[in-house]
Amino acid sequence: MNSQPILAFIGVGNMARAIIGGLLSNGYPADKIWASEPDIKGLADLAKQGLHTTSDNNAAVAAADLVVLAVKPQVLKTVAQGIAATVQTQKPLIVSIAAGILAPSIDKWLGSDIAIVRCMPNTPALVKTGASALYANHQVSPEQRLQAETVLQAIGIAIWVEQESQLDAVTAVSGSGPAYYFLVMESMIAAGKNLGLSDETATQLTLQTALGAAKMALNSDVDPAELRRRVTSPKGTTEQAILRFIEGGLPDLFDTAMKACNDRSVELAEELGKD
Repeated sequence: MNSQPILAFIGVGNMARAIIGGLLSNGYPADKIWASEPDIKGLADLAKQGLHTTSDNNAAVAAADLVVLAVKPQVLKTVAQGIAATVQTQKPLIVSIAAGILAPSIDKWLGSDIAIVRCMPNTPALVKTGASALYANHQVSPEQRLQAETVLQAIGIAIWVEQESQLDAVTAVSGSGPAYYFLVMESMIAAGKNLGLSDETATQLTLQTALGAAKMALNSDVDPAELRRRVTSPKGTTEQAILRFIEGGLPDLFDTAMKACNDRSVELAEELGKD
C-alpha cells in the first residue's frame, strides 16, 4: 500500500489469523495491526509478534482505519451493535468476512452510512492460496477498495464483483468449492485402492495430480476444456473415463449441486439478516 492504514481484526479465528499471517509475511508492520477477542490470553502469540491486542472491541475500532469483522455470522449483529457508536465516530472502512450477512444489514447495525466491503474467502486462504471475492457498497472510496483488496491479497487472489447478489454464486464456486475437490480426491483415492493400489500410493498420486492439474490450468493460455481435450486421445484410456463421467451426468450434477449451494446462501442471508 502507498499509505498503510491501521487495521483492526474483531475476532481472531483461523481466517483472521491467516490474513494477519499473510500480511506480516508480506512486510506489513505489526504495530499497525490490532487484534481483539474476548479471551485476551488467546492473543498472546500475536502480541509476541508485535500486534496490539485487546479484549475491548471498541478500543481496537477507535484506533483503526480499516476494521475486519471476522466473527461468526450468528453473533455479528451483537458485535456490530456493540461497536456502532465508535464506528460512527471514526468512520473506518468495514470489511466483513462473515458469510451470508448482507451489507445493508451490517450498515443498519452499525448506525448507517458506513463504507462496507463484504468478502467471501475460502479455506485455502489458510495456506495462502485462497480465492476471495469482494463487494463494495456505494460509500466505499477507490482508495478504500485498494486497501481492502490489498488486505485480502495477503492470502491469495482477490476479485471484485459489482452486485452483492453475485456473492451467492461465489459461495457456490469458490466458497464451497474446496469441498467439491476434496470429494473428488476422496473418490479417486477409493477407486485407486479398489484397483489394487495401497492407500498411501493412491493418496499421494491423487493429491499430486490435483495440484499439477490446477497449476497447469493456472499457467495455461487455454481454458480447462481445451486442456482436457489435449490429454484425451481418441479411443485411449482417458477417453474411456471421461465418457463414463459424461454418461453418468457429471456436468449436470455439478450444475444442480452448485445451484443448491447458491440457493442456500440466499436463504441464509435472509435468516441471518433479520432484525
